[in-house]
This record gives sequence, C-alpha cells and structure tokens, in this order.
Amino acid sequence: MANGGLKDDFSLSITVGGDAGQGVESSGALFTQALARGGWHVFGVPDYRSRIRGGHNFFQIRAARRPSLSHSDPVHLLLAYTRETIDVHKPNLAQGAAIIYDDGFRVDAAALEAEGFVPIPAPLTKIAEEHGSKLMINTGAVAAACGVLGFPLEPLVRLLHDTYGHKGKKIVEGNASVARAAYAWAVERYPGRLAYRLAEPGEVGEKTQPSQPGRELMVLTGNEAFCLGAVVGGCTFVSAYPMTPATPILEWFAARERELSVVAKHAEDEIAAVCMAIGAGFVGARAMVPTSGGGFSLMAEALGMAGMCEVPVVIVNVQRGGPSTGLPTRTEQGDLLFVLHASQGEFPRIVLAPGTHEQYFEAGWRAFNLAEKYQCPVIVLSDQFLAAARKSLPLDALTLDGVSIDRGALLSATELDRLDGPYRRYAMTETGVSPRALPGHPKAVFTVTTDEHGEDGHITEEIDLRVAMMDKRMRKLEAALADMRGPDLYGPEDADVTLICWGSTVGPAREALPLLAGQGVTANVLHFTDIWPFPVHKAEMALQGVRRAIAVEQNHTAQFARLLRMMTGFQVNGSVRKYDGRPFSPQQIAARALVEVGARV
Repeated sequence: MANGGLKDDFSLSITVGGDAGQGVESSGALFTQALARGGWHVFGVPDYRSRIRGGHNFFQIRAARRPSLSHSDPVHLLLAYTRETIDVHKPNLAQGAAIIYDDGFRVDAAALEAEGFVPIPAPLTKIAEEHGSKLMINTGAVAAACGVLGFPLEPLVRLLHDTYGHKGKKIVEGNASVARAAYAWAVERYPGRLAYRLAEPGEVGEKTQPSQPGRELMVLTGNEAFCLGAVVGGCTFVSAYPMTPATPILEWFAARERELSVVAKHAEDEIAAVCMAIGAGFVGARAMVPTSGGGFSLMAEALGMAGMCEVPVVIVNVQRGGPSTGLPTRTEQGDLLFVLHASQGEFPRIVLAPGTHEQYFEAGWRAFNLAEKYQCPVIVLSDQFLAAARKSLPLDALTLDGVSIDRGALLSATELDRLDGPYRRYAMTETGVSPRALPGHPKAVFTVTTDEHGEDGHITEEIDLRVAMMDKRMRKLEAALADMRGPDLYGPEDADVTLICWGSTVGPAREALPLLAGQGVTANVLHFTDIWPFPVHKAEMALQGVRRAIAVEQNHTAQFARLLRMMTGFQVNGSVRKYDGRPFSPQQIAARALVEVGARV
C-alpha cells in the first residue's frame, strides 16, 4: 500500500464520519461513486443511528484493484466532520493513516503525529464559504481527500454535475468551484506524503488518468439490485408499510410507478400491506411486500392465509437487530428460524437467502417464479448489511442470461374454454400443485376460504379429506426440492477449515480466506442461499469433505448451525457469531476463526 507501484491485491479503506444531519451518508455515497468512475472497485457500508438528529454516523469505503466482497479494516484515511469522529475511529486506523478535519477544530495535531497518524487540518469552512457556500463543506472534504490520495479530480467534478444538475447552474458551479479549490489546496501541501495513495508515484493532478482506464462500473445498493431483479421478473404490485431497512425498496418502486407500470401502495400498516399483496397475487399480479422482522411478525397470520389458499406472494424480510424495535438501523441474521416456522400449523413456503448483490438481483426474479410455480409464499431473507451496502459492478454483471418467467400451472383462457367438467381450484395432483385459474373466466368460478376445504374450495371438517388436502399441499415441498440449490464452495476443496455461512456473511468470509492463509491455515467457505425446503442431499454431499467446520453467523444462537444439524445430523466444531448490529469485517472473522481453530487443535 505504500508509494511504490500498486499491486493487484491493493485495497485502501476510507471512513467518513460525523453527526447525523451532516450529510455523512450522502458524501460517502458521492465519494464511493467518484472512485468507481475513476476505475476503482468499491464497497461502501453506511452506519447510522435511528434518530434523525444527534449521534455519530459514519460511512466506510473500500477501494480496490480487484472486485471487493466486503469492507475491510483497518482504515487508511479518515474524513472527520466532528472532533468526536477522530476519537471514535482512532482504534480502527492503520499506522500512517491520514485524518482530514476542519482547521477550526481543537485537535492536538502533535499528539496524533506521536501516535503514528498524519493530521491534515484543512480550511474546509473557509474554502466552502469563499467558493460556494458553507453547505458545500462536504464537497470540499471529499475533494481534499482525493487530493491527498492522488486520485484525479475529474471523476468527482463530472459526478457533481450529474448529481446536482437538477438544482440549477449556480449549485453545480458552486460545488465544482469548492471541489477544485480544496483539491488544489491538498495537492499543494500533501504531494506524496501519505503512505496510502490511489495513484502511482507522480500521478497527481486534476487530469490524472485512473489506474484502470476504460473500465466502466456501476454502483448499486443491494436493495437496488433486488429491485432491478424484481422488475425483470415481472413484478407489478408492491405494498408496504415503511420499515428500515426495507423502506428503500418501496421508495424505489414508488418513484418509478408510471415508468414501469407498477402499482406501489404505502399501506396503513403491515397487516394491510401483506393482505393487499395476497389479494393482488390472487388475481394474477406478481406481488411483493418488503418489510423487516417487526413487520414480518405482524404478517404471520396472513402468511398462513396465503399458504392455505395457495396464493403466490413474495415477502422480503430485510433483517435488523431485534427483538421488538431492537436496533432499527443495524444488521443481524436473527430471523431465520422464525421465518421457517412463522404462522400456526404447517404449510409450504420457500425461503431464499442471497448473500451478494448479484444473488440478490437473481432472487428478485427467481422468487416470483418459485411463488407461482408452487403457489405458495416465498420469503427472501436479506439484512441491513446487504441491503444498504454500495458495491461497484461491471455493467454486464446483472445479466439477463437465464432470466425467465415461469408462471407454473396457470391455465390460459383457451384451456379454460375447453374444460368439460367443473373447475376444481384445489384438485389433487402428484406434485401438490393444482391447475390455477385467475378470477373472471365463466368456467373458473370457485370458492376460496381460509378454512380447510375440498378440491372445490368449500369448507370441510371430514377427516379423510383434511388428511388428503394437507398431504397435497405439503407435496409441494418435495417437488420444490428439485429447484433448491445446494451450497456453493469457495476456496480449496482440501482445506483444513471450512467456514459455513448463509446470506450476507459470505462476502466477509471469503475475504477472510487469504488472511487465514497468511497465518498458515488453509480454509474455504461453504455458502447456503436456498434455505427451505432444505436441500438435504446436496448439503450432505458438500459436507463430506469438511474436516473442521466453523459456523459464521450474525446472531446469538448460531441458528443456521442448528438447522443444519436438525436436517443433516452434521454438527459444526465451533462458531463465530456477532450480534452487536455491525457487520463482520474479514479481519474479525479471520481473528476469531483462528481462536476457534487454536482452541481445538
């Protein structure tokens, strides 16, 4: 990472920190986007409190030569919007890290230097007031950071025009002027002084070429990737009651209703939201409900209604820390076992847990296919880390190759016209999936009830019929196993240690592998994305070569390890768990995995 030539595995971490309301996330997102436009692979993670004003927020960015799967510690550059930010983040700063802060702060620069850091007191307020307005101080801070890192200014200036163009020429020119002044100040005073830079020696200036010119990258949050997947999957109805961190999904669709011919409903509560979606799914819409754990709790009874009435619906549970209100803006994987058993009684459901932006995109269209093919609820388990993280992707990363629309056993009007006898909505079949007709056809008039019912939909309490209908519905899980994917293996097959994970922990876990290798431990990652019906046979085959297994989960009780043991009899040798609301870093996983390995040698 020093001033010599940059290596292919080079990466650099930046943190922007300050109080809520200071634009920490917006400037962090701006910096992330600018770095990507300059040809760097980026991964950005916001960390913010649930209150609107007050409290410390920060945004951590990783810029790398190669695609990144996670943020990374320690931090090499800190942009401090408050004095407190320096104290909060000092423990996570690398030796030689730079700290940019307004020169009006009361900071003991000599003490920072004695601790091995490079203090950079910058006249950010003065530059903003002289060249634009005081509100543009964040633009100046990001530009100054570009300057001290040797990163070209041009990508940031172009991005300012694209971002603020709708606000008028004065705003755009003011921000650009502030950026140029702050950049020039940084380049003049700190040329090549930092141990960590984003340019080869001598490559400093506004017209500096990016380290990897010609590479076009887009930057998306996980939620945005999922929304794009849902669109290509034919989603036409979204209903929700806003709940962090799932709200951006509703907002994304609401902003594009007319463009995409989608109905987006802001419901009065979570119960109304899920009932609206079930109703939309009943009449043929591909319907979805984004929520979090607390909202999903309120939807449990309606989930059972969808299961009994065999209505396709997709529910996205973007997990956060619980129970109750818990940690509204933090991340966790605490809802797994609850989701598998939510609502009373037994009925088929399918549960997917994507772990990367690409998998989240795929889950966006795949969930609708599974819901309609098996006429049951499909639950997509995400979390705040995956949902909010900003990641750079090549323009062709979210490919349409393989995207299909599978509506299952949906009868066409022509097929209904040819019916000789009465239509039986819940007809007995070998797969448990009955031919489905949408309301409105004269030969497809049928009864729907949440009580137990016969093939024609009428209520029944007959013992034999109850058993037959339960068996019919549950056969869907047997059929759906064919569509459930086994775990993916990353790393050497003959590794001494296997990190077993599900959902979003896969990124940090994979990034931990070279760290473990550096300590003499060969490791791989076994990652599960299809959770229910559990792919037992595929899991057992994958587990055959595992020598020592460590579960990596963001919950207190190692819920997936419990599920794995229940379904296969396989017991992990240890676990690395985290439930403080913050995502794993690769360094945390590697350090704690080494402890687990050492404790069992």
